[in-house]
Amino acid sequence: MSKVIFQIEGGAPVVMEANAGDNLLELARRANVAIDAPCSGNGSCGKCRVKLLEGELEGGKTRHISEAEYAEGWRLSCACTVSGDVTVLVPDIASAYQSRMKTADLSTGKEVAIFEALQADLRQSGISFDNTFRAVELILDAPTLDDTMPDNERISWALREKLGVSHVEEPYEVMVKLAHTLRENSFHITAKGELQGDTFYLMDVTSPEDRDLIGCAIDIGTTTVSMVLVDLNSGKILAKGSSGNGQIRYGADVINRIIEQGKPGGRKKLQDAIVKETLTPIIANLCKSAGLSARSILRLCVGANTTMNHLFVGVDAESVRMEPYIPSFFSWDGLKAGDLHLPAHPLAKVLVAPNIGSYVGGDITAGAFASLIWDKDEFSLFIDLGTNGEIVFGNRDFLMSCACSAGPAFEGGDISCGMRATDGAIEACVIDKATMEPNIRVVGEPGQKPVGICGSGIIDIISELFRCGIINAKGLFVREGARVQRDHHGMGRYVIAFPAESATEREISINEVDIDNFIRAKGAIFSAVDILLQSVDMDVEAIDKVYVAGGIGSGINMKNAVNIGMFPDVDLEKFTYIGNSSLSGAYAMVLSDEANAKVEEVAKNMTYMELSTHPGYMDAFVAACFLPHTDAARFPSSKQEG
Repeated sequence: MSKVIFQIEGGAPVVMEANAGDNLLELARRANVAIDAPCSGNGSCGKCRVKLLEGELEGGKTRHISEAEYAEGWRLSCACTVSGDVTVLVPDIASAYQSRMKTADLSTGKEVAIFEALQADLRQSGISFDNTFRAVELILDAPTLDDTMPDNERISWALREKLGVSHVEEPYEVMVKLAHTLRENSFHITAKGELQGDTFYLMDVTSPEDRDLIGCAIDIGTTTVSMVLVDLNSGKILAKGSSGNGQIRYGADVINRIIEQGKPGGRKKLQDAIVKETLTPIIANLCKSAGLSARSILRLCVGANTTMNHLFVGVDAESVRMEPYIPSFFSWDGLKAGDLHLPAHPLAKVLVAPNIGSYVGGDITAGAFASLIWDKDEFSLFIDLGTNGEIVFGNRDFLMSCACSAGPAFEGGDISCGMRATDGAIEACVIDKATMEPNIRVVGEPGQKPVGICGSGIIDIISELFRCGIINAKGLFVREGARVQRDHHGMGRYVIAFPAESATEREISINEVDIDNFIRAKGAIFSAVDILLQSVDMDVEAIDKVYVAGGIGSGINMKNAVNIGMFPDVDLEKFTYIGNSSLSGAYAMVLSDEANAKVEEVAKNMTYMELSTHPGYMDAFVAACFLPHTDAARFPSSKQEG
């Protein structure tokens, strides 16, 4: 047996025993050491870098590690096997998986304003923000030798009188703590629960000071998880935070994760990665920042794609990717926090926004609901840019939906220097046509040096390279200059930041392989829109509004997205970036019983189209894999500058 030490940068070392020939990335997964592996270890992404500090590793050089980097000790963990005792450094940089958990500063009012605007819009559409949760203060008579009424009858009688109901349901979770809570508080308590019709469903008994009724809205993205805690009475946002999805070390896309969960013990590993490693720490952190007990969370609402929903609840997701693509569930009623061991009240309902198909999930249902396209006469196009691209088109009369396999490029995957939209990410870029020098904007504090490129930055860079004539319609470099470098094979790359200009002291560039990967991703989006419009016998002229959602950055340059042929060429005034619409929809579901009902209705009224079996999709996709398109007449506003 050999000893493998994972020295995590900025953290404690993790020690594992290994056999000769064990793969280093697989060892890291078994040890719960998070190494970014978007391609799930097939050697194509080059992101699972570690630095060899002591010992030796078996494994050849790869195209992702330069000669100089190899000499410094850098290796791809997926390409290395153990041959003896070894120590490796696992870097903690913004582009790696271990992105630091972020809690939003609500003092600026920006986060609050988004949700307040959603409330106002939904109320205008007839959705009230009422729910059935109640916190009832009770002062009960203490039992005596003359008053021998048992505790459960005593509280039930008081609740029936105060609420005017005929029945109170008292679950086991309340009964086991009832006697102690009543006597600890001298029979002055708060009863929390749901008032539904003529029945009060008692969920908890607490001290009289504890009146908190808390809801938790969650967006489980393939790459990132976001969450808000809200007051169920006032609708006030109490805390907001986000973190990387712990499942990402099993692959950046849903297919790799489905394959991984199908291995022995895989389903539990994937569920633990989201529930134990991701959701539980975020909830604990938000409760701490808001000064709340997690037990006060009485309702949780989740927006997630179909695969993420299956992995979240621990249900086999294999059928999602296998023809005829039938998932285990579209909606699920009766799920409780205790079933999933979430840090909330064990009786809290977990409401999962309903899925529409194998690749259009509850995140799109919640997002389409939040965009209000279901309540408009105008024809709207809703596009969610994430690890998959999901699209909805329609109005109050009909809604058509589909999903395309765009890959993780919009969140930095499949791009050599790609990363999520966190500190250090290049999120915007303008290139001087004459000098070919870039002017970049970086996420983070002023003066923050770049670490990599997020989705919105990639769109800008490719659009600018094409506009300036540095690359051609196929994404190949056709101009030379100080910023255009070539490797020994002649493959070109554009250097956005030289080593001295970057936070990692490594070059940040975009090469022809990156550009090709992104062209295929943008081609998948445009061709999906094209086929969806064709299915209802319409073209781009019919589009009145385009709503773009997703965590691609602080917002994308719509003109640049049109210039590269990602979005249809319509008036820019028709575009609106609406951010994380899945989280917005989940927020509405937490607070409003009517919103819950409407989300279910929207899901039932949405028609799902399976693009993988559509006869015209592949031709449309191939045609869209140029800048901006093989039919340039479809993009009159995207002509290169002379």
